[in-house]
Order: sequence, then C-alpha cells, then structure tokens
Amino acid sequence: MVKVIWSDSALFDLNDIGEFISKDSFRYAQITVESLFNSVEILKSYPKAGKMVLEIEDEQIRELIRGNYRIVYHIIDELRIDIVTVHHCARMI
Repeated sequence: MVKVIWSDSALFDLNDIGEFISKDSFRYAQITVESLFNSVEILKSYPKAGKMVLEIEDEQIRELIRGNYRIVYHIIDELRIDIVTVHHCARMI
C-alpha cells in the first residue's frame, strides 16, 4: 500500500482554507478541511485516481478535484505519494 505524505505547504494550505471559511461558519470550515484531508485516502489503493495536471504535463503530478478545491499530488514511486498543495479551483497553480 502507498504511503501518503502531506507536505508542510499543503497542510498550511488546509489551514488557510479553514481560516477563510471560518469567517462565515466555523462548522462548515471544519467539515471542509476534514473532507479535503480524508479525500486522499483513495490514493493509498489507487495512486492514479486523479487526473494529470494540465499546466505541468507530468504523468507523476496529478490532482484530485473535491468541490471547489484541487488537491495536487506527486507520485514519488510505488510506495510514496506527496500531497503538494491544496487550493481553490479558480486559482492557477
């Protein structure tokens, strides 16, 4: 099974998302951040579940779309995936 590792930058992104949403609703912020964090579990069994990031054009750099957010990850090898960033779909990488 693949090990999924969250980069410091991606965890910082999740924190920023939570802080932004919590200005309107603390509970919705909590639900959104937990959902985004847990959504990468699929990668442990299906590393290529996400599509290739078009801006980068590298088969090993992929993304999961969850709601309005992009979770960008890098397949290091058959045993490790790094979560690189999480950000709103309206933004470019």
